[in-house]
Amino acid sequence: MTSYLNNTVDEANALNVVDLFGGVGGLSLGAARAGLTVRGVVDIDPSALNAHSRNFPNAVHLNTDVAGLTGQTLKRQLNLSGHKIAGIIGGPPCQGFSAIGRRDRHDARNLSFVEFFRIVSEALPRFFLAENVPGIMQQRYREIREQAFSFVERKYAILPPMKLAANEYGAATTRRRVFFFGYLPDAMGRLMADSFKVPPGVKTVYVKDALRGLPTQIDPLWQREEQSWQVVHTNGKGNYAQRLRGHVPPGVGDQIALERLRRDNKVSGFLGTAHTARVAKRYADTQQGKYDSISKSYRLHPDGFCPTLRAGTGPEQGSFQAVRPIHPTEARVITPREAARLQGFPDWFQFSPTKWHSFRQIGNSISPILAEQILSVVVRSLRSTNSKRSKHG
Repeated sequence: MTSYLNNTVDEANALNVVDLFGGVGGLSLGAARAGLTVRGVVDIDPSALNAHSRNFPNAVHLNTDVAGLTGQTLKRQLNLSGHKIAGIIGGPPCQGFSAIGRRDRHDARNLSFVEFFRIVSEALPRFFLAENVPGIMQQRYREIREQAFSFVERKYAILPPMKLAANEYGAATTRRRVFFFGYLPDAMGRLMADSFKVPPGVKTVYVKDALRGLPTQIDPLWQREEQSWQVVHTNGKGNYAQRLRGHVPPGVGDQIALERLRRDNKVSGFLGTAHTARVAKRYADTQQGKYDSISKSYRLHPDGFCPTLRAGTGPEQGSFQAVRPIHPTEARVITPREAARLQGFPDWFQFSPTKWHSFRQIGNSISPILAEQILSVVVRSLRSTNSKRSKHG
């Protein structure tokens, strides 16, 4: 039986992690589901941080630029002074490295990647996990990578960069990202890149599986948050289906959203988009698995995967809405909740009540399904090391 109640966190045995550049919380959710306790979150975007706080009410949320933080001040603000942080995780801004962006190696946001590793070197967690787009591995960014790794290479065992695709780990999106992982050799058992390969038994989840049980008829006039709450259903017993409603970690989840799902089967995020008759006809005529010739929107194929969802640009870059995929059977673009399903978020997870912000938050996020798979490997190593130490006094 699925439980929707929040249990209290076992503070004495918590494996505390800090999520830098936390966004809406895809990496945080994966961490919590893997058995880690998200103690603190840092992000400069107040809208993303507000949404994150709804889903992680027990975490400390810092709306600040990481460049102004040190490892010591971070631990002090999280009330962790004198305590070892199990891990620092995060996805530094990737726009400067992205293949669909300008790929400007002088983009100021690129330095956030360096700041992540600086803070790791100062706070000295037992492990770190950083995520970014594959473009960061290009030769033009070698200097940035070397500068970042110089902070940790003498202290940590660092694995080779791992390029992983979310659909291979049980999500319905091909979203591919590079992960940088390192750990203190005396704090964890030995891990290798092969430790993070796709585990046996992972069931492939296609677009049709991710969207199953969601309403297909979306009123374009649904523009307010309360209108976006609609009845949903879940079918299936696999890992993906189970995580749509259950697997709520202790101390995680918005109580109102959890209760509405339990009581009424209602979920938020079904915000409509008004299309002209001409656009709707073009979308209807676009074959599944093909692109609309004018908008460049991709029409999802039920038996395929969703391409990487794009976030669009922030206010500093003109606040442009990203191109959204077309629904596989309807002549419209997808809703935020459909995007969340494709990315691997559970139905109870909350985003911004506005369409623009919610799509940015989902598009900027790592798939929590992939994050959970990766961090479960880390947690098993941490617990194994703790167990061995306790047995030997």
